[in-house]
Amino acid sequence: MQVTRKLWIGLAILIVLAPIGLIAPEYFKAGSAWGEWGADEMQELVGYIPQGLKKLAGLWSAPIPDYAFKGWEEKGLPHLSFAYILSAGIGIGITVAVIMLIGTILVRKDKNSRK
Repeated sequence: MQVTRKLWIGLAILIVLAPIGLIAPEYFKAGSAWGEWGADEMQELVGYIPQGLKKLAGLWSAPIPDYAFKGWEEKGLPHLSFAYILSAGIGIGITVAVIMLIGTILVRKDKNSRK
């Protein structure tokens, strides 16, 4: 099996498994999904805020916070489900585009180095 095919299969598996990380904490009443903690929640969980997190906390804000569009938080489950699926599709599309771009760059470099 080609390496790229294995990578695409791995990406597909991660896409299918990703919602489990959001559903499981809710099912087990465990708080936020793994790794989605902000500085405040990290303070509650660990008892302190790591210096690197404190420094970089304001650097990035999610393009679609909480997987919903602004003003859709109160519109109910159908709207939230649509927003979640759409934000997942956007994230998958960006990921695929970046992977393809990196692959194209690496293939070009490999072809140029062989000449």
